[in-house]
Amino acid sequence: MKFLQQAYKGNNKWWAYLITIAIVFFPFLMNVIIYLLFPELLDVMYQEMEQKEPSNLDFLTNLLPFLFLLILLFLFVTKLHKRKIITIITSRKTVDWNRFFYAFFIWFIIGVLLIVVDYYNSPEDYVWNFKPIQFFVLLLISIVFLPIQTSLEELLFRGYLMQAFGVWFKKSFVALILTAVIFGLLHGLNPEVEKLGWIVMIYYIGTGLVLGIFTLMDEGTELALGFHAANNIVAAVLVSSNWAVFQTDALLIDVSEPSLDFLMFLPVFVLYPLVLFIFSKKYGWTNWNEKLFGTVKEPVVLKDDELIV
Repeated sequence: MKFLQQAYKGNNKWWAYLITIAIVFFPFLMNVIIYLLFPELLDVMYQEMEQKEPSNLDFLTNLLPFLFLLILLFLFVTKLHKRKIITIITSRKTVDWNRFFYAFFIWFIIGVLLIVVDYYNSPEDYVWNFKPIQFFVLLLISIVFLPIQTSLEELLFRGYLMQAFGVWFKKSFVALILTAVIFGLLHGLNPEVEKLGWIVMIYYIGTGLVLGIFTLMDEGTELALGFHAANNIVAAVLVSSNWAVFQTDALLIDVSEPSLDFLMFLPVFVLYPLVLFIFSKKYGWTNWNEKLFGTVKEPVVLKDDELIV
């Protein structure tokens, strides 16, 4: 529970959460509202994506707002909540970068293996697309800016919001479910959903769920940060398609028709449990019931910033 209890180190007034959520969530909410009110705009956007050639400049332009939003989140945490930034990252005294890179490489390797296997099973579904200059620019953009994008999402959902829900509802399981569902629904505008239907929400909500479990069991977001960064870098750099959320000059272009099959849900029902098992053995996770279903108690905050219940 130590990670959720980090919220008690600062100001938990309702207005501080309201201001932060209203401003940091504003771009996401505006997109949802606009496309709910004017669904024809969503159809136009999808058509333009399918017809437009990938551009590194467009890709970078789409990622830059996440840097601005991450800075805003940090400012609100420090100025409104009067907390240290590290409190939405981890319950440890310093960020454990070994955990970040361990999760990154585990999921990166699995992602590469999946692509290799699928390529050799169905080579007709892919077109080799190696363009040296475009590819290395894409690689640079992805390494620098995609971790910023994924960090904003992780620190907002698995950090700030999960801690907020933990303080409000006093139950870690409620915080886990709410953040997973909101995370999934905010991906509802992705073109994959338009192509395959809302059943794809199983993948997005399932991903939010496993990232939340990483965070609760490990008492910090480092594993979720590394995992999410690896996932998006693989998606941007190695394989792209004209109907995916990332439109890039990746190494391979998937030219197959999108369809619901076992591979779509393989991560949620097979690979995520496997990664959970690997992490649990690596870091010796115990007290699963307490951390996932326990009560978030208000601790006593000591002078050295340590928490005790």
